[in-house]
Amino acid sequence: MKLSEAFLWPGTKVCERLGVNPEGDGSLLRWMVNTLVYLVVSLLVVWMIMG
Repeated sequence: MKLSEAFLWPGTKVCERLGVNPEGDGSLLRWMVNTLVYLVVSLLVVWMIMG
């Protein structure tokens, strides 16, 4: 698994679960899921550092 595949893994799994091709039609869905996942993770890290 390449590093880029590791970063895109959450969105890819959601697309596969919904039956959407993550490389084609589901690329926007994959992007949105990855953005939300990494936003939550980043906010938790910042909250833990600042808290």
